[in-house]
Amino acid sequence: MISFDKLWVTMEKKGASTYWLREKCGIDSKTVRRLKANENMETKTLNKLCAALECELCDIAEYIPD
Repeated sequence: MISFDKLWVTMEKKGASTYWLREKCGIDSKTVRRLKANENMETKTLNKLCAALECELCDIAEYIPD
């Protein structure tokens, strides 16, 4: 499975909140809930996150074998 636990750590380091995600990245609250639940995410959303947080994909997501 893909885990987005690293996203929350990266956001904390950068001083970003879920409100910031909605305002800066244009990510709606439904998508934030999906990220928290480690559900499927479109690559364009991952691209928005990496661009806004100025980070690599490995800083926000990781593969964990089932």
